Amino acid sequence: MLGYLPGGVVIGPAGMRLVTDVNQIAHVAELGVVMLLFLIGLELRPARLWIMRRAVFGLGLGQVVVTTAILAVLAQSFAIPWPGALVLGVGFALSSTAIVLPLLAERELLTSRAGRDAFAVLLFQDLAFTPLVALVPLLGSAAMPADLPWLAVAKGLAAIAVILLGGRFLIGPAFRAIGGARSPEMFTTLALLSVVGAAALANGAGLSMSLGAFMAGVLLSDSEYRH
Repeated sequence: MLGYLPGGVVIGPAGMRLVTDVNQIAHVAELGVVMLLFLIGLELRPARLWIMRRAVFGLGLGQVVVTTAILAVLAQSFAIPWPGALVLGVGFALSSTAIVLPLLAERELLTSRAGRDAFAVLLFQDLAFTPLVALVPLLGSAAMPADLPWLAVAKGLAAIAVILLGGRFLIGPAFRAIGGARSPEMFTTLALLSVVGAAALANGAGLSMSLGAFMAGVLLSDSEYRH
């Protein structure tokens, strides 16, 4: 991971300019994290995820709230108004799933207590991202649009509902139909379509791609074709 960072600087727009369209490359690179979250979701069956609820909503909420408060107070000490300090605190309280999870997987820490707690915190941060963004305009002094923030929240909830319903009533029967035909190529194609489709749906609704892929993995974790 540390080698990739200076490597990216060297070949990027600020270096040798071998890569100039950073946004396009970032979307492609994020697919690796999306696949990783899908595999992690396959290992977390709904019953096991329910067991983690205290870590997700207890430890995750505590981390976000405490870290935000500390950073907001620190920002206010530099004469930043409290709305701006709060936004800065929330922003810096969130972590990068794309960096943390690969490091935990590389060191085989995901199955440890610390790894599970770190994953629970990251999952809560992904879930909290959209509501936090929607609440930011409430802190501004300018007039807030009446429908924009709540429309973003509604889109996120609708995307989650579509992924849940699709995974339960569409993807399962489709896997069974293809599995019955014993076609490895079609099975692989449908698996990739499920991952990328759930990630794209979540991304289109303003959620993280990794969250959509993780949900798809959890929904398929009880499938007879999980392995």
